[in-house]
Amino acid sequence: MKIIRFQTPAGPEFGVVEGDAAYRAEGSYATGFRRGESAGELSQLALLSPCQPTKIVALGRNYAAHAAEHGAEVPSQPLIFFKPPSAVIGPGEPIVCPPQSAQVEHEAELAVVIGRRARHVAAADAWDYILGYTCANDVTARDLQRSDGQWSRAKGFDTFAPLGPWIVTDLDPTNLAIICRVNGQVRQQSTTANMIFKIPRLIEFITAVMTLEPGDVILTGTPEGVSPLRPGDQVAVEVEGIGVLRNPVIAG
Repeated sequence: MKIIRFQTPAGPEFGVVEGDAAYRAEGSYATGFRRGESAGELSQLALLSPCQPTKIVALGRNYAAHAAEHGAEVPSQPLIFFKPPSAVIGPGEPIVCPPQSAQVEHEAELAVVIGRRARHVAAADAWDYILGYTCANDVTARDLQRSDGQWSRAKGFDTFAPLGPWIVTDLDPTNLAIICRVNGQVRQQSTTANMIFKIPRLIEFITAVMTLEPGDVILTGTPEGVSPLRPGDQVAVEVEGIGVLRNPVIAG
């Protein structure tokens, strides 16, 4: 199943996609989403981020080659940080390069969307708490990340967490190709099989610290090849089995 959120005159709604058609979704995170009445052609809808997380828990250095390109060590346990919900944007919305930074970079990632309230979840049970998966771009002000010594400001600007275009529920995430293109040119290309810490371990580690709520997002880390974004660029994050998340880049 593909789950979307889209804008209507009455406000955002969840939907279900089948081929080129979209349908209003019935149900909820708790009961599951089901196909309802027609919402029209998918191409005619204004898509939003497919979920509204209360928190985004992201992984640093979860691909060895990415750690190496920054001269950093691979962590001995998952290295987590937060991106604020206010950073979330959907497909087609612009990434804004803030005036505080001269080096804004893309980071293509697989995002895990939580479907059930999760606390103290064992790795063996982790799959039961996942609603599905979507594409993500962990946009980062790299110069501020270096100068600040911690990552909150560098990772937390408004528009620095593009998600979408939809959540795919029936997907094996263990070996999916991840590609990032800027203006059609490949910048990142890897596979989720190269994650150091796999998804069940991440859920076990995170829920030992904090409760994850339905709709919360885990960003699973980025592979090597991160590079600068500039106003006027078009960045596309593609994850095999999900689709492509496209966003333009503008000046702030």
